[in-house]
Amino acid sequence: MTSANLCADKPVSAAGNPANTTAPSPDASATGAADAGEELDCIVYSPGSETDGFAALEAEWNALLQRARYNTIFLTHEWLSTWWNYLGEGELWILAMRRPATGELAGIVPLYLTTPQTGERAGLRTLFLVGCIEVSDYLDIIAAKEWETAVYRTLLRWLHSDAAPAWDAVDLCNLPQDSRTYQDLPDLAAEFDVDANVMREDVAPQFELPTRYETYLSDLVDKKQRHEIRRKQRRAEREARVDYILVQPGDNLDAEMDDFIALQQASRSDKAEFMTPEMRRFFHAMARRMMEKGWLRLSFLSLDGEKAAALLAFEYNRRYLLYNSGYDPEAHAQLSPGWVQLAYAIQYAIAVGCQVFDFMQGDEEYKYRFGSHDYDVMRVILRRKS
Repeated sequence: MTSANLCADKPVSAAGNPANTTAPSPDASATGAADAGEELDCIVYSPGSETDGFAALEAEWNALLQRARYNTIFLTHEWLSTWWNYLGEGELWILAMRRPATGELAGIVPLYLTTPQTGERAGLRTLFLVGCIEVSDYLDIIAAKEWETAVYRTLLRWLHSDAAPAWDAVDLCNLPQDSRTYQDLPDLAAEFDVDANVMREDVAPQFELPTRYETYLSDLVDKKQRHEIRRKQRRAEREARVDYILVQPGDNLDAEMDDFIALQQASRSDKAEFMTPEMRRFFHAMARRMMEKGWLRLSFLSLDGEKAAALLAFEYNRRYLLYNSGYDPEAHAQLSPGWVQLAYAIQYAIAVGCQVFDFMQGDEEYKYRFGSHDYDVMRVILRRKS
């Protein structure tokens, strides 16, 4: 018998599925319209479970994400399990919602419980989304499209059940603009005597990519900026030997990540402070997992044989996600290596068929110079009504 718990009083089979149900076939789909009256079984992998939720749901996790309304690398099993292993704290609670009739997975809610010592929720027992807050640009409740309402209701029932831990707040951070969570969950929460505070947390500038680089320059970038991009690229190519280096499987990834981190730390004091020993270990582990999956796009701009700028990005679901960057302001500054490499990265993203170039969170001015528009990143805080 698995040690997972259910929200409702239903037995659980040794496989972790509701008893007396049929496990879904590999090509099972939850894309059909949800039955408004259908309740979902909720299996909870708690701190006392023999198997944690990441291990129990590994084979099904990314398949469900493929059926969700918003599929992002930051919700993959690889990303979230790595985050938890290196940056997680407190108690891990992962909820799996299944259709009773078929056992088909319809939702996953990965949470952890901790009590912040500082900030607005200091002293409050808070359930956070795994990955929250600072290194996962997009997070969400994972729900098959059209099954969001059933998943939200199941979550709210669990929060009010004896199976849930004592909690004061639920923090659902970094919700993408396309998410239904910040749009639909607040109204449902009111039915359960829970307050829901919805806010815009940040913006993630991005733009749709055309099929040609020249079209990008002419249609998405204003005339002055278009001239600057071309001028900087041509000057660098004229005054130095320029190489755009994309790290490949089989390269010494740890050494390349060390070079990236050195440039990242050199670029700004706040970036240097961010890269603590703990964060450095996470970055190395995350890069290995992303490289294994074929999603990592770590690149360098080399000028006269010296690495002058670096971009750590991901290519996932036809999106180019620019995660972090760095350059040495003392080396080759007159050749604007950061801008030049960014222009090459856009060319690369177009060449491989990406549809969106995503700068992700932060409203830095240069992102808009390269043609971006705002994409909202939202947040929902649930609190029990007093």
